[in-house]
Amino acid sequence: MRMTGRENPPSDVEVRAWIGEDAHLYWLRVTELIDRLYPGVFAAEWLYGGQKHGWSLRYKKSKPLCTLIPERGRFLVLVVFGAAERERVENLKDSLSRRTALEYDAATAYHDGKWVVMTVDGEAALQDLVKLWTVKRKPKSDRPIV
Repeated sequence: MRMTGRENPPSDVEVRAWIGEDAHLYWLRVTELIDRLYPGVFAAEWLYGGQKHGWSLRYKKSKPLCTLIPERGRFLVLVVFGAAERERVENLKDSLSRRTALEYDAATAYHDGKWVVMTVDGEAALQDLVKLWTVKRKPKSDRPIV
């Protein structure tokens, strides 16, 4: 179930209440990693996708890096890979966790790219997400993510 109240984008307090404490810790880790690895590059923008899709938080410069989707009790991260990026993901797929590799393989390829949706609820998923971001854009910072 998605956050669908149309009045205003959700606050951090509302997101935490919706996705839960555990998921919110990873939500914060993901947003902090974007800020640390790509300082000043991506702007966060709340998007409302209507009653069906609800609110999502997109990180974008000229092209999106990813979109965070709050759901009841968890959150998802959407990363879209174009044709050239998909080839690079295939080359690193052996270094991804089994779950992330399966999520990548199960993702639907559309005319504008392969839409990979993953749940970030542990360290392995977090590490995989950083690897996938690197396919889209090399980080400005080489500082370790831990």
